Amino acid sequence: MSLREFLEAEAKIPGGLLEIEEELSPSYEIAKVMKRFDNGPLLRFKKVKGSSLEVVSGVCGTRERILRGIGANLQNYYDKIISATSNPVEPDLVEDGPVFEVEESDLSSLPVLRHYEKDAGPYITAGIVVARSPDGKFQNSSIHRLLVLDKRRMAIRIVPRHLYALHQEAKKREEDLQVAVVIGVHPAVMVGVNAGPKYGVDELWVANAMLGGKLKVVKCKSVDVKVPADSEIVIEGFIKRDELVDEGPFVDLTGTYDIVRKQPVLEVSRVVRRRSAIYQAILPGGSEHKLLMGMPKEARMFEGVSKAVPEVKGVRLTLGGSCWFNAVISIKKQAEGDGKNAIMAAFGANPSVKHVVVVDDDINIDDMSEVEWAIATRFQGDEDIVLVRNARGSTLDPSSDQEKILTCKVGIDATMPWNKPKEKFEKARIP
Repeated sequence: MSLREFLEAEAKIPGGLLEIEEELSPSYEIAKVMKRFDNGPLLRFKKVKGSSLEVVSGVCGTRERILRGIGANLQNYYDKIISATSNPVEPDLVEDGPVFEVEESDLSSLPVLRHYEKDAGPYITAGIVVARSPDGKFQNSSIHRLLVLDKRRMAIRIVPRHLYALHQEAKKREEDLQVAVVIGVHPAVMVGVNAGPKYGVDELWVANAMLGGKLKVVKCKSVDVKVPADSEIVIEGFIKRDELVDEGPFVDLTGTYDIVRKQPVLEVSRVVRRRSAIYQAILPGGSEHKLLMGMPKEARMFEGVSKAVPEVKGVRLTLGGSCWFNAVISIKKQAEGDGKNAIMAAFGANPSVKHVVVVDDDINIDDMSEVEWAIATRFQGDEDIVLVRNARGSTLDPSSDQEKILTCKVGIDATMPWNKPKEKFEKARIP
């Protein structure tokens, strides 16, 4: 269950994989092509200036590709992600793996991309950071952006979640945090590490559950961390307890530049890779970035809203809302007020969501013109709106109070009102 196997499978799908034979620079040129084909085929860059490695992007670049990667469809992927998160499976530990075939002296051989004109430098964007807890009891796995500072140092952006807690604990112990950065894995691993299990559960176990127990892990040599054995590249090292540097600017989900912050330094101890390794990249602010962040949260929202209303048909975090701020939810309405209950449950299940539209199950939530039609014909602003001021939001929203992380949340109940005949709201059909 490797990245290579997935690429081979996608290559058999018409239009699934596009190979770029022209030699391109990792500074802006590759990113420009990634932007041009965003939300399109998988891209494989065969020749990269200054590196012997190939670059691949778009592995999780479309909703359909992610569904193929996790072996699911639009109807059951919520259950697949929820089940894997609730029932993680420990991967088998093997003695050795292909990822140890070649050892590099430092980061200089990797074709790390520079994406946008104001970027602080070249960024690793598809790196899964696997960290060992300071007490040695568990691992945590999560995707973080990494700014390459020099051949052996990177700045890592850590938000106040699980990795942040581990780093804080290491600092209390006056220790550096042991980590490995994994690059180039099967899409189910990428989805699994974004699934959001409770603290103390290794997200690689979630990914393994999604893969039916087929994931194999191997121990790193310079740090006490286990990584997928068939990863393309692994960077071993330590997040320093006492060294901070400027990190940013960098383009985040919204397609706008995030602010510059002081962030920790990751010091590299060892770089290993497969022969003819494939470097995996994600375009910041592109569809892959958005879908990877959003689809696991859709599952969480589906679960949360299902506890508030009897029958939820679907949840989408929209690409136009960066798969982060705007949600559309389809329900089978059974009583007046179901729409508003769904709105409040959605806000509770995903604090980053800013706008929620709830529609009936006759509306295609993947067609924004149908959603807009439902708002136009089934919604009254003085009756069907839910407004929540000064609620906790997301630091990614440039219009919010980014210091206090406060925003105004809006819910729109665009379901059919039950005080009028249903026939008034039915779409005309041609027999």
